[in-house]
Amino acid sequence: MTESGVDLSPVVNREIERGKVARGVIFSYTRVQEPPAGFEAQAPFYLALVALDDGGLITAQLTDVDGEVAIGDAVEMVTRKLTTDGQRGMIVYGYKFRPAMK
Repeated sequence: MTESGVDLSPVVNREIERGKVARGVIFSYTRVQEPPAGFEAQAPFYLALVALDDGGLITAQLTDVDGEVAIGDAVEMVTRKLTTDGQRGMIVYGYKFRPAMK
């Protein structure tokens, strides 16, 4: 736990209540200019450490960002396309975070 009260322990085997949106704030972030293989089409993009409102810290890509981001910005989890895999083009979905809806 940091001085500001953020729990830095990893989020492991945590259930999110069905229908509940995971929310938090940006704890730290970076803008990825040189992405790993398979993510070139998404560059540049933001990768953030999100301090969840109900505790814990999770790493996620930010999406739906217009302009700059800042530490302390409110965000919420959404399901988005992560990549396309293999010759058949299987779409892989996962979680990302976007600026929180007001």
